[in-house]
Amino acid sequence: MEHTLPSWRSPYAHLASRQPDQPILYFSPQILLQTADRFLSHFPGLTTYAVKANAHPEILSNLVAAGVSSFDVASPAEMEAVRAVRKDATLHYNNPVRSEDEIQRGIALGVRSWSVDDAVEFAKLSNVAKTCEISVRFALPVPGAAYDFGSKYGASPQKAERLLQQVASEGYRPSLCFHPGTQCEDPFAWNSYITAARDIVGASGVAITRLNVGGGFAANRTGAAPDLKKVFSTIQAAHAKAFGPRGPTLLCEPGRAMVAESCTLATRIKGMRADKSVVFLNDGIYGGLVDLRDMGLSGRVCVVGPNSEVRRGSKLPRVVFGPTCDSLDRLPDGLPLARDARVGDYVLFPGLGAYSAAMTTGFNGYGLKKIVTVMDLT
Repeated sequence: MEHTLPSWRSPYAHLASRQPDQPILYFSPQILLQTADRFLSHFPGLTTYAVKANAHPEILSNLVAAGVSSFDVASPAEMEAVRAVRKDATLHYNNPVRSEDEIQRGIALGVRSWSVDDAVEFAKLSNVAKTCEISVRFALPVPGAAYDFGSKYGASPQKAERLLQQVASEGYRPSLCFHPGTQCEDPFAWNSYITAARDIVGASGVAITRLNVGGGFAANRTGAAPDLKKVFSTIQAAHAKAFGPRGPTLLCEPGRAMVAESCTLATRIKGMRADKSVVFLNDGIYGGLVDLRDMGLSGRVCVVGPNSEVRRGSKLPRVVFGPTCDSLDRLPDGLPLARDARVGDYVLFPGLGAYSAAMTTGFNGYGLKKIVTVMDLT
């Protein structure tokens, strides 16, 4: 099932025919459906989608077509985006710090699950229906991710015990949640968290209904796809060991790993210094390439000419700037591009479906604005 029919066979066909001068995000519904099926079929619990990774209507509607019915939302705007494609979707509001107005919008839009990591934030939820789930978010100093989410959100295990008791005493459905950090490549990070969840439950004396193991599932950045099945089996084994056959229901909230592979970002070389050591692209860190600033360079970049011929020269590490007048608009140094790359060529970045369109700006009039649907990305 696909929400819309692809307009083009591949990015290469579109580039050769149209030769666009603006950055384009090429989206393959088929790849997104395959990734969604991987989670829906193999994760040992409920799969929700973290809307923050990519809230484009085509992404959301194709996920609904794939069978995703629950969504992790962080703002009223994300709630409304989900409601626009599926009115009866289940909303999990897992941003644990909210204004009073945001809470009222969440109630009005039918949020069914809320997370908290602090007693002050829990007190704000006094108008939330008692039929809702309230999930206590905790954090651990566990390595394995590209960067740590626990530095911003997440109670200590001891604080989580007290919060869980408060949630239960107020009559809500108590649960626990955590996030191991983005691009987590160590399956045993989940093992550590699930073991800690068992200890929190035991110390608090509160039986939880669900355990949300977060997102953090890694996307393909090097050409070798991460082994998601190994992560899933590690989670399942840790859950069984910690809680036994009647433990809490598991759920996850993939964002990056769900949508990254379904899109390729095409940028164009607009300038190059005489010695070819410095390249200027028509997109940068204020646009669709912002994620590379924090995650590091992708190992999957290729250069194609205006007629889609692949440049096959040996790779030369370059300094790469984006199109804005800001000198901070610079990728991490050393992006390897073919030696025979020329001005007017296209530089393709596979695996950029997450945090590209979602984080682009309009600074200096530049930025990623167009998504083209294709049958295949190769």
